Amino acid sequence: MEKQSFREREAVVIGAGITGLTAAFYARKKGRDVEVLEREDRIGGQIGTYHEDGYTFESGPNTGVVSYPEVAELFADMGEACRLELARGSSKRRLIWKGTQFHALPAGLTAAFRTPLFTWHDKIRIIGEPFRKKGVDPNETVGELTVRRLGYSYLRYAVDPFLSGVYAGDPMRLVTRYALPKLYNLEQTYGSFIRGAVAKAKEQKSNRDRLATKKVFSAHGGMGNLVNALGDAIGADRITIGARDIVLVPDSGRWRVEYTDAGGNACCIRCAKVVTTCGAYSLPALLPFVDKERMKAVNNLYYAPIVQVGVGVADTAGVGYNAFGGLVPSCERQNVLGILYPSACFEGRAPERGAVFSFFMGGVRRPDFVDKSDEELLTIVDDALHRMLKLPDMVKADTVRIFRHRRAIPQYEGNTGERYAAIDSIERQYGGLRIAGNIRGGIGMADRIRQAVAVAAKL
Repeated sequence: MEKQSFREREAVVIGAGITGLTAAFYARKKGRDVEVLEREDRIGGQIGTYHEDGYTFESGPNTGVVSYPEVAELFADMGEACRLELARGSSKRRLIWKGTQFHALPAGLTAAFRTPLFTWHDKIRIIGEPFRKKGVDPNETVGELTVRRLGYSYLRYAVDPFLSGVYAGDPMRLVTRYALPKLYNLEQTYGSFIRGAVAKAKEQKSNRDRLATKKVFSAHGGMGNLVNALGDAIGADRITIGARDIVLVPDSGRWRVEYTDAGGNACCIRCAKVVTTCGAYSLPALLPFVDKERMKAVNNLYYAPIVQVGVGVADTAGVGYNAFGGLVPSCERQNVLGILYPSACFEGRAPERGAVFSFFMGGVRRPDFVDKSDEELLTIVDDALHRMLKLPDMVKADTVRIFRHRRAIPQYEGNTGERYAAIDSIERQYGGLRIAGNIRGGIGMADRIRQAVAVAAKL
């Protein structure tokens, strides 16, 4: 086919996941001439919502937390096109597997002393947490920090399963100041988690600060509705899907973005600014002008593979699931990382007498699970439904969807600082280039939205 003519834009955003779409939405809202290029044949990245037989399944993130005002503001800007849905109060109840059953994480002082999750030694030792010296190692892992301040049982039955749920990672490898920066800053600023939490609670907050409610959220009807609403707001004429072999070329203080479209045509966009939001593994081919040493530092990011199995049960035979879900510590050696209960948190996700569950498997400790057959995965799910969730033997899965993600969740480990420094160096050298996405700045929905708003402000 004939080569298409060049076209001009102010800016190009590469990647139509939540970061790229949000950045493009706000840039367009401010009147910027922006276009989004996406390699896949759909927008949304790992986010996808599927409705089948009365069930709502998510292929990627099921929920987020309203950690920053930008989350509430995004949904407000979406208006009726996509409404924020806050989880029911039952979502505050979190479960941890120990022995042969799930136990609730304690939500108060009395429950904290009664819980079988932690040892008596650590329960008593936590009284001294406000008086312990703060850490001095900037690369201390989350696991090391937890043992130092709280005790080993808190690592095993609180922090380890929490990080399995968020990162599918290993707390002894995730560096606190990158993986959990708020926790790191709490100790560094106040010298203690407890003292810091008390001080933060007393701080005066602006009306905008109060938008960050810390509540669990989804989009009404599923996360995919947020993606679709963003796509509609940006405009189909400003989003190109199926863009293959994208390459950036510096061009006399500007940029050429070269790619092949879905029809096999060679295309080129000339622009002043470019934002990349794709994974680190895509950057060597996308940025061939970056020297090997810095690119090696940027591309040092490991992504944990994840299998998510959505399971719809038509009738739970009266068994209730009033909780956010259950997480499984690695020391318990189960086949699942955790099980979320979306229909317990949000309206309309399952038939009236039924339920939807999201099973998570794999992660950094069991990467082989992504290659298991459907039959093997279904055997694991069936076992967990009855042994862990205590469904009667007669109850079976009604509808099942399996989603495999070979590069799902980036791990902010000891090489993160090297990566951040390389990215900063590249951006300083090449004006108009912004390297964004979950390669840095957090992996949660709120982190992605907040970063995207900041990126859009600089376009």
